[in-house]
Amino acid sequence: MDDYRRHGQVESPCVRICVIHPHARICTGCLRSIDEISRWASMSDAERSEVLDDLPGRTGQLQVRRGGRRGRLAGTGQ
Repeated sequence: MDDYRRHGQVESPCVRICVIHPHARICTGCLRSIDEISRWASMSDAERSEVLDDLPGRTGQLQVRRGGRRGRLAGTGQ
């Protein structure tokens, strides 16, 4: 069984890196949307499992910003 599925209950994928990506609108730590994070406690195990199954495909939505403010001003950031 996956690490998230213990004792008959699907646990949160939270890794305590809670930063919402400004464009993708998902958490850069756990890859859940704000809606999924806020509804997690009231979701059924089936709903939670569905979210967990979708997470690996979301990594491509995150674009790394390179160079911070300086990079954006120079036109190299995203």
